[in-house]
Amino acid sequence: MDKLETLCKATFTDSEMELLEKATDFAKKAHDGQLRESGEPYYVHPEAVGILLYNMGMDAATVIAGVLHDTVEDCGVTVENIRNEFSDDIANMVDGVTKLTKTGNAGLASKEDRQAENLRKMFMAIAKDVRVVIIKLADRLHNMRTLEYCDPEKRRRKAKETLEVYAPLAQRFGMGAVKVELEDISFEFLYPEEYKRLKETIEPKQRERMIVLETSMRAIQKQLDDAGIKAEVSGRRKHLYSIYRKLEKYGNNIDKLYDLIAIRVIVDTVNDCYTALGLIHSMWPPMPGRFKDYIAMPKTNMYRSLHTTLFSDTGIPFEVQIRTKEMHRNAEYGIAAHWKYKEGRNTPEQDEMDSKLAWLRAALEYENLADNTKEFVENIRKDFFADFVFVLTPQGEIVDLPAGSTPVDFAYRIHTNVGNHTQHAKVNGAMVKLDYKLANHDVVEILTSQQATPSRDWLKFVKTQQAKAKIRNWFKKENREENIQRGREMLADAVKRQGFQLADILTPENTDKILKRHNMSSMDDVYAAIGYGGLTTNQVIHKLVELFRKERRRLELESSGIEGIGEHTASTVMQGVRVFGSSNMAVRFAQCCKPVPGDEIIGYITRGRGVSVHRKDCPNAENLLQEDERIVTVEWANTDKTRYPVNVAIISNERVGLLMDISQTLLNLNISIKGLSANTDSHNRVSVYLTFDVADASHLDSILKALKRVTGVENVYRTN
Repeated sequence: MDKLETLCKATFTDSEMELLEKATDFAKKAHDGQLRESGEPYYVHPEAVGILLYNMGMDAATVIAGVLHDTVEDCGVTVENIRNEFSDDIANMVDGVTKLTKTGNAGLASKEDRQAENLRKMFMAIAKDVRVVIIKLADRLHNMRTLEYCDPEKRRRKAKETLEVYAPLAQRFGMGAVKVELEDISFEFLYPEEYKRLKETIEPKQRERMIVLETSMRAIQKQLDDAGIKAEVSGRRKHLYSIYRKLEKYGNNIDKLYDLIAIRVIVDTVNDCYTALGLIHSMWPPMPGRFKDYIAMPKTNMYRSLHTTLFSDTGIPFEVQIRTKEMHRNAEYGIAAHWKYKEGRNTPEQDEMDSKLAWLRAALEYENLADNTKEFVENIRKDFFADFVFVLTPQGEIVDLPAGSTPVDFAYRIHTNVGNHTQHAKVNGAMVKLDYKLANHDVVEILTSQQATPSRDWLKFVKTQQAKAKIRNWFKKENREENIQRGREMLADAVKRQGFQLADILTPENTDKILKRHNMSSMDDVYAAIGYGGLTTNQVIHKLVELFRKERRRLELESSGIEGIGEHTASTVMQGVRVFGSSNMAVRFAQCCKPVPGDEIIGYITRGRGVSVHRKDCPNAENLLQEDERIVTVEWANTDKTRYPVNVAIISNERVGLLMDISQTLLNLNISIKGLSANTDSHNRVSVYLTFDVADASHLDSILKALKRVTGVENVYRTN
């Protein structure tokens, strides 16, 4: 690992260099004979991770842990080996990263559960030593840079995970440079069509803007030089994924994006920042409402800078960011840039770093509020990796909350007792309703009373999972008997709306299965959980109805002469689907997931359009299931003639005659293509998107298998 050692000689002590050289030899031997998917020797990866960590300014122990981070997982080396050969500090970091990387507990029920457990372990490891996440982000960044060598399915999976977890994590830790690169690589592989289309749309406009950028940079440099301000002036294009997100927000109107190009001005002092701002504003007219002072009011991830948008001489707007060298380093590397102060005690830098990690300590509280690992991880994702509003306490402390948060969310973020005893709220000095939506820079004051207690109505408008969990927890502890009664009535009503009676479907066998499923000891616990909001009736009712239907079908088969089972199971069959408890409602299949017989399905009563049938794994199903009163039980009826549309994606190496072979394969299976589109990426791979009708899930499976046998095809899968 000569590159890394050469780089580190500039700042490492002799003893640190000796330990690094020992680590590189150790890693080379451990990874001997292993290859990356690119065909390179495996040890180029730990070397690259070490270089990334060094460039971030991390200490020698972290760089060495980065070099060794894969030895325990991949090479049969133990953590104790690392501890004996190097140090406790290095061994603990390697152990932390290994626990993040290893596949979750194989005994867990599903891939989603295993991923949730891995993410839970990540937050626990970060809480012990924040350097673990910096190593993990460096590891993920280098893996993403070589993602093109992976198979298409792995590329999509890694890109999705990076976009949902690792890029937001980098953002939360203020590591802007890492976040931007992770997002753009993920965007290219996860949404290749949108990436290609956006690049083609932006490029002509960017060429014109780059001329404006270069002219403006020269003018700013001259103005600052003449004023005696030492400055580094550089330009940048806005990264593609950020443009994509903003276009979604503004309805694809690119003319509303004013920061497609930006000039960065780096000066020596804070005073120079404001002086430079004044000089630049004297050169071009600023755009009203587009000035942001993140120096006076920093973001919670340590980002500090001045932002202003100006109209160029040609009328094209451009952004200017002004900051000191230290601010720039923080903007690029965030928490990593502060690590050099880790040994300090009661220093301003140490205090700042501690305050910026307050969100992590708050996140860890969620483990006590969640009923399971999956809920814990989902709560953190929704509360800490969302779009934010930044509000202030009356003392001027900044609190970040998910967009759409209310004073009640703010109160529970401050402290559980403040939330539980909230009576009134003031925003910017004026009384507001408790469901008021907070905006950036609002000053929020909570008025409490010892007599005030939470209201169930709060659950309808609070945004954060933290507030919801703490409100439910209060009701859970305070009113168990009332919750049991309320929950029993709610479940009985929900079952009745499905066309059943609770006494009929709550058999002893079904009760045991429900208790085991929710890890509870009695139905009173289930009723209480429904009563205080810890469980929805839908989470219980679907399993009960499913168990009841299975038992009913078994009895029907045993006694084929029975005419139905009773009035309470009335149902109608429409479009090949049996809808229970309905009165001849129209049935339509959701276009977002296109269910076919064999798929697990749910029914959702729409306003004015009957019952919409979704697959249970539909991306929209989670939100729909929250509205218990509009969910109905549905199942596939035995119909032979009905056909159902499906969407399918085919990933293949590009070659002459590919589409003809795909069409011929479907023709041989008597399948008529209803829709077809295709595009080719920069790696000479083609993505083909088809729509056609099938009889059921097994029919679709046989078609997918036939398509996989077409020459050159790498992957075939159903899409939403």
